Amino acid sequence: MKADFTRWLPAIAKTTNRKTVLTISGIAVLGGLAFGPTAVAAPVTTGPHTGAVAAIDLATGKTRQGATVESALTTGENTSKSTPSAGRPSRDELIPHGVEGAQSRIPLDDAQLANARAIVEAAKDSGVGKRGAVIGVATSLQESKLYNLGHLGAYNDHDSQGLFQQRPSSGWGSPDQITDPEYASKAFFGALKNIGGWQDLPLTAAAQTVQVSAYPYAYAQWEEQAADIVARLW
Repeated sequence: MKADFTRWLPAIAKTTNRKTVLTISGIAVLGGLAFGPTAVAAPVTTGPHTGAVAAIDLATGKTRQGATVESALTTGENTSKSTPSAGRPSRDELIPHGVEGAQSRIPLDDAQLANARAIVEAAKDSGVGKRGAVIGVATSLQESKLYNLGHLGAYNDHDSQGLFQQRPSSGWGSPDQITDPEYASKAFFGALKNIGGWQDLPLTAAAQTVQVSAYPYAYAQWEEQAADIVARLW
């Protein structure tokens, strides 16, 4: 299952002219990662199982009392409680179906915000619009906490890498490609567009259909923060 990413830092950043890839040692094993593109609707049950609840707690740094990480870097205002400025997307555009369950937030640093911007720009280029951008950002928040992760050695889950933890062995691209935020984001949105009626699916169902995660309900918790990010960066 996903480990609390606050335990991963400081990370070692390997920078190229196109991307920054984070590598690290001494972390917990990853889980719930992407296995490959699919156009078959993923099954959704009535509620998360015990393992998924535990994974959500670990991924977000929650205690069993439900405390969440709060910071001035959690992207500012909540779109559900404020009127969008001129030119910003509305809440109805960003979250047309309402959120599912309790929501989580994490602090964001410059690297995470830069990766979020890459996802938003890829959403524009891919034609999935504001709603697609929210799904993409929420998915990356769960899979990598918006960090562009390289191979984590013995702690890697198979060959999963990048913002969406995509796997070269499952056809997502080469390691260099899937650790390129632009490529990885467009690959994700390409798979999303292959899902018939994805715009009408709840976020967790849309994300799960692409990612085929062992913990499908983990995506839903990031919808509010993802919407706030997209509202600010669109």
